[in-house]
Amino acid sequence: MVVSEYDDVIRLEPTDQPATRRGAFTQDWMIGNAVNGGVVMAAALNALREHLAADPDEVTEHLDPVVVSAYFMTASAPGAFTASTELMRAGRRLTTGQVSVHQEVDGGQVERMRAIASFGNLDGTDTYRQSAAPDLPPPDECVSAQQAPPDFLRHNHFLDRVDIRLDPATAGWAVGKPSMRGLIQGWLRLRDQREPDTTMLALALDAFPPVAFDLGLYGWTPTLEFTGHIRRRPAPGWLRVMLTTQNVGGGLLEEDAQIWDSTGALVAQSRQLCGVRPA
Repeated sequence: MVVSEYDDVIRLEPTDQPATRRGAFTQDWMIGNAVNGGVVMAAALNALREHLAADPDEVTEHLDPVVVSAYFMTASAPGAFTASTELMRAGRRLTTGQVSVHQEVDGGQVERMRAIASFGNLDGTDTYRQSAAPDLPPPDECVSAQQAPPDFLRHNHFLDRVDIRLDPATAGWAVGKPSMRGLIQGWLRLRDQREPDTTMLALALDAFPPVAFDLGLYGWTPTLEFTGHIRRRPAPGWLRVMLTTQNVGGGLLEEDAQIWDSTGALVAQSRQLCGVRPA
């Protein structure tokens, strides 16, 4: 069986400390000068899930992330990392824990991200009401991220791992013609066609270009805080992603993301508070 590159980058090994696991980020998942934040969150959630699955005293069917709140202190770099986990509360419907990701820098440990997440069982989740998925052209009629200039792709290896197809109606910013609506939408899947699961949705929520680009703000937009909700297990196939923003000011903006699976079911949503750094 061929193992996905995504599974490789979130793979963890035990250490001599029961609540600490180690892994390694690679340059293959970088956007600019940092490892993509969604990859960091997915690896952290995997560490916390493994902690819960290995604990004989806990509710082991609580293995789907349901909600995660993450703070990004510093940008993650290629290289080894550790993920330290802590159980906070085990309940009948949700089990909550904390995870912190560190990397060694100049002989000291630097915290990259800290998150609190609750896990549950999303098997057979009912849906009583959901927002409607956007009407998009088929993926083959959308703008592939691989159409970006070669110099851009050379510094964004993440786009060789994740297949992103943007709705042409929301991709004008790529040629200097942002719509100024604060909207980017399109399709997403892993390029090796590994099917999505609930942990991979954390990556998908932070995979698209920043919605600030559609406002003509092309600088760095670092994530300060991220809150994600996983609503149900995704069906196989393409994910439909929509990003919006309504408020920009004081050097900050919010970025709201929604994801629907191939059946049209809403599977994940998030809000990020991002810094705005004009180019």
